[in-house]
Amino acid sequence: MKYFYLLSTLVLLISCGEKQPEKTETLEEKAQRIHDSVITIDTHDDINVQNFTDSINYTQRLDTQINLPKMEEGGLDVVWLIVYTGQGELTPEGYAKASENAISKFDAIHRLCEEIAPDQIELALTSDDVRRIVASGKKVAMIGVENAYPIGEDLGKIEEYHKRGARYISLAHNGHSQFSDSNTGEKDSVWLHNGLSELGKKAVAEMNRLGIMIDVSHPSREAMKQMIELSKAPIIASHSSARALCNHSRNLDDEQLMMMKENGGVVQTVAFSSYLNTEKHEARSAYMKDVYKKVADSLDIAWYERKQLSSLTDEQREDFFANYRKVMKIGNELAETDPNAPPAVNVSDFVDHIDYMVDLIGIDHVGISSDFDGGGGIEGWSDASETFNVTLELVKRGYTEEEIAKLWGGNLLRVLDEVQAVAKTLN
Repeated sequence: MKYFYLLSTLVLLISCGEKQPEKTETLEEKAQRIHDSVITIDTHDDINVQNFTDSINYTQRLDTQINLPKMEEGGLDVVWLIVYTGQGELTPEGYAKASENAISKFDAIHRLCEEIAPDQIELALTSDDVRRIVASGKKVAMIGVENAYPIGEDLGKIEEYHKRGARYISLAHNGHSQFSDSNTGEKDSVWLHNGLSELGKKAVAEMNRLGIMIDVSHPSREAMKQMIELSKAPIIASHSSARALCNHSRNLDDEQLMMMKENGGVVQTVAFSSYLNTEKHEARSAYMKDVYKKVADSLDIAWYERKQLSSLTDEQREDFFANYRKVMKIGNELAETDPNAPPAVNVSDFVDHIDYMVDLIGIDHVGISSDFDGGGGIEGWSDASETFNVTLELVKRGYTEEEIAKLWGGNLLRVLDEVQAVAKTLN
């Protein structure tokens, strides 16, 4: 019996000394680990200055798709807040009104970072700033200008915008500007400049000199081609997807994508339903149109289709966007309970575009954007709180941590560095 106990003790000691098998990391755990370790950058988020006051601001979990609580919840580190101005008349009066709008948005962003929540978010001007601020535990704001229309014909304002923090500028939006034709010219083949105007060509040189990234998401195909030919630095498409998968004039075709690769630039794939899957988007939109209208009517809110927005007064447009998220949220919740609702464009459709562009032009030239609070948002990434779902889908598709770091912002910061390095050689 003594020998039996000795043998039992020996077996127990040997088994305790054996290395226990490590717990296998689940796919979700792997995705969360990667998401927490990389810097996540969204290059296009619109703002409404009404959300930058002492009483209503981004420290609160507003109905907006972007705000600090939702960024924290979803692990989104960096947002490019957009100084957007709709295209108006090419007159001194039009420029003056547009300038007022642009400056109010610059001021709102600075107010958030310097007065409202300086302990939570800070404005970055360089990639070093981004890394430093993220390491400090704060969120990061950067500034992009969507439509150079407010600059008027005074190129000196480009330097003023740079001093205010602008690090990318698009020379046009929906409608031809004094600088550049817009992609919207494809509808009727009516062009103002056949690409860039002479002023637009000078603006490219000025942005190169200052170290401002040139954004080609809204300008026409010909304007983009001319910008690439003229620019001494890489360019970006701040929120565009692949035209081969979704034939929309806001997307880039294969030739344009190859031009972006050769230029060394980056295309920020955009989570905008109608730029990702036309068939799914149209079926869902037709269904949701009636749902949203019923919700708006029940709340006694004026509701408009996107094509009507350009004809609204400033007051009507502000009222619409103030209630937009509320109506959308209620409408989407109703749709979720309807088994007959057509499927929505989702994160999988979004990553299909990333896959396509990575296969065509390489992992170093593709990035991520949402166009939140400007019409963007898809099922699974409907606001900043769901940002992790993008990383999860990338992990499911086999992307490595290094590749995901590039897609989520590494490529964009590399381009910013190169643009700023070129500027130093020109001054």
